[in-house]
Amino acid sequence: MEIEKEQYEQIAECFPKQRKPAKISNLDVLNAALYVMENGCKWRSLPKEYGDWHVIYVRINRWAKKGVLEQAFLRLQQLGVIQIQVNVVSLDSTCIKVHPDGMGALKKTECKPLEEQGEGGTPNFIWSPHLIEMG
Repeated sequence: MEIEKEQYEQIAECFPKQRKPAKISNLDVLNAALYVMENGCKWRSLPKEYGDWHVIYVRINRWAKKGVLEQAFLRLQQLGVIQIQVNVVSLDSTCIKVHPDGMGALKKTECKPLEEQGEGGTPNFIWSPHLIEMG
């Protein structure tokens, strides 16, 4: 699925003006995003014909945060150019490996007070708990 130049002209006002001449046009970036959505590939697997994947990813990410993509896709759907709807994004956690120390579980350590006690029956050590930020 690719957007033609004539179709892009109808939604060009949705995209921010480019301050300097860009190596990759907004149309090519939009078509690259549609390619990734349609094929479900990784950004690194984007064909070279679209340009540098990292430049495209950064621009798409910026547009997504500013709401540009939502506005552009809504406009494309209103014009009947595309008919897509993204409802859910999922991440398969089986591909993410975490070291056991990085799982956030408290370590199993025992704090045993010293048998020797100082004056007044207080231990000779100071126990200082550390707060762990949750969330």
